[in-house]
Amino acid sequence: MAERGIELKGSSFTLSVLHINSPDIAQVKQQLQEKIAQAPEFFRAAPLVINIEKLTEVPDFIALSAAVRELALVPVGVSGILTDEGRAAARAAGLAVMTSGKVPAAAEPSPPAALLNQPGTRVHRGPVRSGQQIYAQSGSLVILGAVSNGAEVIADDSIHVYGALRGRAVAGAKGNDNARIYCQQLMSELVSVAGHYQLSDGLQGEHWEQAVSISLSGEQLKLDRL
Repeated sequence: MAERGIELKGSSFTLSVLHINSPDIAQVKQQLQEKIAQAPEFFRAAPLVINIEKLTEVPDFIALSAAVRELALVPVGVSGILTDEGRAAARAAGLAVMTSGKVPAAAEPSPPAALLNQPGTRVHRGPVRSGQQIYAQSGSLVILGAVSNGAEVIADDSIHVYGALRGRAVAGAKGNDNARIYCQQLMSELVSVAGHYQLSDGLQGEHWEQAVSISLSGEQLKLDRL
């Protein structure tokens, strides 16, 4: 049998983050150039995330991205965006919208006791870290914590994540098309129900970073706010 031409895998990489305090792109470029001069080989062709959380206005992402590229850096995304306008502007400039940080514990409701005590349910307490895989065979999976980038949670039935879902979630792994995925904050690399999947790029719409349920409707995944 011929090997497949590609494999799609989750992973984690260390990225430099450029925190900018001014919308003045010329000033940002000059200060960044001075920083690069201190270790030019370290920064050469390095991927960069631009953090704008300290800005009170949305910068010109196209011009900002161009300025960064002129310094032989590779802008890959923007973090610290708080508005839909900013997210749309970043995507229009070809930049990924990235998030970081944890959902406060107070924002994560507790699951009902009936769910935890349901026969066949596997409960994992705490975060699922990058590189970990948790599988609930012949039942549902409850995660009392966040699922990190590069982590994978799998269940033959439904998946309940009481925290942020950043990694991959595969429900109905053996073909149960009634399975669902529930999470308190959708930021997933991939979600799948009974073999029907959607990647991160296709999820980043109105339900992104929201509490949602994901189910199968015909041949398509259906997302609903909780």
